[in-house]
Amino acid sequence: MVGLGKDKTKEDKKGKPSASEAKAAKATKKAKKASKKNDAAVKVAELENRLLRLQADFDNFRKRVARERNETYTRANEDLLSEVIPVIDHMDMALTAAADHDAPEALLSGVSLVAEQLKGVLGKFGLEKIDAASKEFDPNEHEAISHLPSEDVPDNHVMQQTRLGYKLKGRILRPAQVVVSSGVKEDEPGPEPEAKG
Repeated sequence: MVGLGKDKTKEDKKGKPSASEAKAAKATKKAKKASKKNDAAVKVAELENRLLRLQADFDNFRKRVARERNETYTRANEDLLSEVIPVIDHMDMALTAAADHDAPEALLSGVSLVAEQLKGVLGKFGLEKIDAASKEFDPNEHEAISHLPSEDVPDNHVMQQTRLGYKLKGRILRPAQVVVSSGVKEDEPGPEPEAKG
């Protein structure tokens, strides 16, 4: 019987896991749970990262759309004002011609008020005159149509402005046309006297 008891114990051991096997199984379960938690944490981290990227992309998109909208608005204003500038020129020429030909004062006054009102409205939208008179020549804002010698105006300074220039919020719409001084005209040297020998 003793032999049977030993065999029965072996059978019990086969049916039930030993303490070390139970610990190993428990450890495996814990490792699987930890692995699942770790996988879940990795997935959460990935999703958070994706969310942050999407938020950054959306923020960049929003800024780009706002910038493009402002550029479109500015371009539209530039196009419109570029078409209006010649009208301003013609109003100024009409006022000058009317004053030269003794037009009635009431007419001159009325047209002058309308011209100033138009310039004021355009100024509210950022239109600025480029007044180059007596300033140093700046190729970014001035268009030289001629260079003439002058004793009164220093070299590379504007002698005369033939047409006003305009800019819109710092961007040149039309440069001012100017005549630039080339300084004092130097006398051309004549033939050198022959040496007497």
